[in-house]
Amino acid sequence: MDTNSSAAVNSETDRPVKNPFKVIRFIMETGVKLGMQSIPLATACTVYHRFFKETNVDNYDPYLVAMSAIYLAGKVEEQHLRTRDIINVCHRCLNPGSEPLEVDIKFWELRDSIVHCELLMLRLLNFRVSFEHPHKYLLHYLMSLKSWMNRHTWDRTPIATASWALLRDSYHGDICLRYKPQHIAVAVLYFALQCYGVEVPCNENAETEWWQVFSEDITKLIINNIISDLIHIYTLDTEIA
Repeated sequence: MDTNSSAAVNSETDRPVKNPFKVIRFIMETGVKLGMQSIPLATACTVYHRFFKETNVDNYDPYLVAMSAIYLAGKVEEQHLRTRDIINVCHRCLNPGSEPLEVDIKFWELRDSIVHCELLMLRLLNFRVSFEHPHKYLLHYLMSLKSWMNRHTWDRTPIATASWALLRDSYHGDICLRYKPQHIAVAVLYFALQCYGVEVPCNENAETEWWQVFSEDITKLIINNIISDLIHIYTLDTEIA
């Protein structure tokens, strides 16, 4: 497999990307433009992180791996995407204002590289590309928390919106690989409440903390570690910007 085949999309991708943040942001941007739903997008990011956990980033073009991760995630989550659409959208994301790639030999070489890279990823990950994401847990926790909260407090603070945004941003790092999905869901909800200074009613008098009700094996240390990792991700964002 030609590991530099994505040069047809962008010559900058010849340089290995040590920090995954930029490539995950690329996956997010192209995924949104391709109409990917949140779960397939999360799967694409997780596949990318897992792939480079198993191998050296110097050995493969990160942007080619990213395109293959998008392609594979669409299959896994049954939101099939055409390789031609993936190539054209990725090309426009990396080269704003450019025309779509012509269907020539370079185009077909890139298409073949995406397919070959997908097969390599499957083998390297032992075909374990179906993941349990935090999304279903966060949805459940938000619904439960809403029933506990004062309606006025809930309506005037965007806790749900902030929690979903934090969860999405968590995929810019490898949080998804290092923590249980339930713990990630609790941590982003905890962080969102902290950001807006919202207290959970009756929590001070309760025998069990509200977050332990959602996940019995979570600890305050785990929550703090996830939040710390999230803050680090936002630090990377400001440094790259």
